[in-house]
Amino acid sequence: MPTRRRKMPRQEGNGGAAAAVREPAIRDHVRAVLAAIGEDPAREGLEKTPERVEKSFRFLTQGYAQDIGALLRQALFTVDYDEMVIIKDIDVFSMCEHHLLPFFGRAHVAYLPKGKVVGLSKIPRLVDAFARRLQVQERLTVQIAQAIQEHVKPRGVGVVIEAMHLCMIMRGVEKQNSVAVTSCMLGGFRDKLQTREEFLSLIKKPHEGLG
Repeated sequence: MPTRRRKMPRQEGNGGAAAAVREPAIRDHVRAVLAAIGEDPAREGLEKTPERVEKSFRFLTQGYAQDIGALLRQALFTVDYDEMVIIKDIDVFSMCEHHLLPFFGRAHVAYLPKGKVVGLSKIPRLVDAFARRLQVQERLTVQIAQAIQEHVKPRGVGVVIEAMHLCMIMRGVEKQNSVAVTSCMLGGFRDKLQTREEFLSLIKKPHEGLG
């Protein structure tokens, strides 16, 4: 059968813009899902749920609008420092793209400067920019490392993420204590065993004296 094309709205008047065709909003789809599972979207407890879910999803996926290059380049500083820089225990909250369920944990990020360092606050912001998208943990880990390598151009980058996935805890195998660990090592972290081992050792140490 021939494919049906959607009829476009007709322009009114000289040079008048076509009336915008309203696409279904997230809230419309949420109402449909609620009805599909046997709920009444109009009942008191669910009446505002579609709007709340839409607002929540827009927040949880705001990373798509982030300019990664601008985020890092605006905070690059020339500093005579070439030892390892580590930002550890960065909170990670993301959404599994397979089941739209959260996964959460900690990210540890390190790099070896080559004439430039990036503002410390930008590393957690970078983690958030990629985490606030539909993700798989493996890709999230690689994206963080590659972004630092591309825009900061250090001698090496190391990223480790430890996370618990609700798609494993609440459903499926239902293993409540399972933790997924992923890593990405680039440059000096991949080529030099001593550098990699130093990084992995330092992220295991507790925050002694930091409260």
